[in-house]
Amino acid sequence: MMASQTKTLPPWCIRLLASLQSADERATALASSLSAAQLNWKVQPSTWSIGQCLHHLYVTNVVYLAAIEESLKGHPEGPVDEVTPGWFGRWFIRSYIEPSSQSRRARAPKKIAPTSLVDVAILDQFLRSNQEARNTIRRASNYDVNRIRFRNPFLSLIRFTVGTGFEIVTRHEHRHLLQAERIRQSSDFPAAPFL
Repeated sequence: MMASQTKTLPPWCIRLLASLQSADERATALASSLSAAQLNWKVQPSTWSIGQCLHHLYVTNVVYLAAIEESLKGHPEGPVDEVTPGWFGRWFIRSYIEPSSQSRRARAPKKIAPTSLVDVAILDQFLRSNQEARNTIRRASNYDVNRIRFRNPFLSLIRFTVGTGFEIVTRHEHRHLLQAERIRQSSDFPAAPFL
């Protein structure tokens, strides 16, 4: 008789998978019923729309996850229980990723700047990119994500650990979903008939 064995994922992996699931639920609740015009509506011409927030997250996932995947190749397995970013990773997350009044605002690098107009398919693209993020996290669960480093695809001089990269991805999603939720809550946000 063969007993099926389910691999137990490390706590960091379970936590980040739950964060991505929460992001999926938030994005779906936020954007699934919106028209293209509503997705592209902006509070001010210089700000992003809900669709642009989702597009930015989608392209960030595509670019970041490719760099992380590449870095795992050729490394021996050696799982860890938790992600422990170094001082620079902690500073970067606190200064540029975490949504707070202390965060610094920076222009999105050209590689991940959103397009000016976004199609309604952006929600599905974002959800697919999060599924790919979950797959990458599961693959990485067998590795020491606190030791393996990848080259930041936006600033090639910077190298983060894979664990820090995953923290950046999930916290970055929280930041921009919060931004998109604020747009949707705007008193001027157009009602459904707006085309």
